[in-house]
Amino acid sequence: MVDETVHESRESRSRQALATYFRRIAAALGRGEPVPVDDAGTVTVDPPAEQAVEVELEREDDAVRFELEMEWPEAEGEIDADADASKADFELYEDTAGKWRWRLTHVNGNIIADGGEGYSDKRDAKAGIESVQRNAAGAHVVNADADEEAPDDGGSNATFELFRDAAEKHRWRLTHDNGNIIADSGQGYASKQKAEQGLESVKSNAVGAAVNESSPDDATTE
Repeated sequence: MVDETVHESRESRSRQALATYFRRIAAALGRGEPVPVDDAGTVTVDPPAEQAVEVELEREDDAVRFELEMEWPEAEGEIDADADASKADFELYEDTAGKWRWRLTHVNGNIIADGGEGYSDKRDAKAGIESVQRNAAGAHVVNADADEEAPDDGGSNATFELFRDAAEKHRWRLTHDNGNIIADSGQGYASKQKAEQGLESVKSNAVGAAVNESSPDDATTE
């Protein structure tokens, strides 16, 4: 049988980005779910419960190569090269005040995140979306009301903070290391569990979500 390369990518990544990528793989393996091969989740593999694993550390001239390889019979696993990258879409729109905003809408119609503010420049709103796409999946989750702090290792450049608002509703916000809130729940939840479910949906869907631009007539303001 002729070998076939289903997916291949090569790029430079920071240690933090690598940690985020491996955490996504580990989480999927632990839950028995299809494992994302690429960042957007457009290629997935569903390995069997057990597989042959090979770890190799190789030194060649001035370069070091660290390889992790898993192998199993094709009949025992499935490859999806056209996977559903996300069950949500980012909507980029201009509100009635001429400000650019975004929201992340699930296929069930629920708005699961928004930017929380309007931008005078559309490029800034797009940058906000890109920041969420880069940081949501690997962000640590902390309880802001208990003054919890995110661990120093792993994670991303942002942290999900769970908190109660003045009306005692449970909410979350995604705060960048620079102090900027780059996304929030947009609504309050009756229980902490529901807020956690909401942010987990953002973690799962933000990376591969398509960005669609709406005209002012199509969009509605909050």
